[in-house]
Amino acid sequence: MQPDPTVRKVLIYRLGGLGDTVLALPCFHLIARRFPRAERVLLTDFAVDAKAPASAAVLGDSDLVHRYLRYPVGTGRVDQLLRLVWKIRRFRAELLVYLMPPRPTKEIRRDQLFFRLAGVRRIVGLPGDNEFKRSFDASTGLYESEAFRLARTMAPIGDAHTEDLANWDPRLTAAERNTAMYALTRTRGRRLIACAPVTRVQANDWEPENWRALLIRLSARYPAHVLVMAGAREDAATCDYVAQAWAGDKLNLTGILSPRESIAVFAHADIFIGPDSAPKYLAACVGVPSVCVFSARDLPGVWFPPGDRNQILYHQPECSGCGLETCTVMAKKCIRSVSVDEVERAVDRVLNGV
Repeated sequence: MQPDPTVRKVLIYRLGGLGDTVLALPCFHLIARRFPRAERVLLTDFAVDAKAPASAAVLGDSDLVHRYLRYPVGTGRVDQLLRLVWKIRRFRAELLVYLMPPRPTKEIRRDQLFFRLAGVRRIVGLPGDNEFKRSFDASTGLYESEAFRLARTMAPIGDAHTEDLANWDPRLTAAERNTAMYALTRTRGRRLIACAPVTRVQANDWEPENWRALLIRLSARYPAHVLVMAGAREDAATCDYVAQAWAGDKLNLTGILSPRESIAVFAHADIFIGPDSAPKYLAACVGVPSVCVFSARDLPGVWFPPGDRNQILYHQPECSGCGLETCTVMAKKCIRSVSVDEVERAVDRVLNGV
């Protein structure tokens, strides 16, 4: 489809954190291409007392969106909802792009009514029954990824081309790239292994002892590589413990860089290693292959990072697909069954181009 320069006000509805925003990057690129002259405002959730949403940490100054509007998640307060209606009406959106995950039909109809009351007459992306059904590829054993499903709902305005790495580009600034280069100064252009072993979801935690054992082995196999640890500030102690026995040079950047600056660092790595958490997407959006240890709480493929060079460790015991964030009854049987040997071999496959 050709660009539509006549639309001047676009409201994009997308809630969620870092990973949710990265998965929608091809759609943000499509919206910017289709409506190049429009003011694009993202309606999204903010953490309590936060001045900016998590999505801003991914989108930054990319110009994919121009500003943010706070959505009051989890509140039943009529005054807050009416205030949001007034803000949307004041914006005078000509188009709403609905970029939400699968939801019950009742909630979708409620959202549709809400935006109609806010004065929005044209909505793109409201999923019908077909959009909820993920295709299954019997040859790979994988279900359609969330990124591809989102792109499918955007068909009325164009093709998001999720298979093209250019549409995952976070459009890093020169300042962000320079910050990454400064952080990597003492690596002196040597080859890097990036690792972010911490996840906030208990069911997805492969546990520090496993990561530590893995890095000890990789240290012996790849002594010329510099290990770069990444994560949030609260992850620093865990990352120190995991990387303690790495024999070669290492760099712990946890809590030092912003997510976009971390993307710029990952862009210099040969490989990213981690669990099912947001950093895997940050690495994938700049084409860095990942070795990821997944639990089986979700369907295989739905949340896998984009890219055809990734190695995903995913076991399916009888309890797979449980959807649990905290697993106590089965003691995380799925992810605990992934061995250090398996992950080491997966790293070898990526680094040796097998």
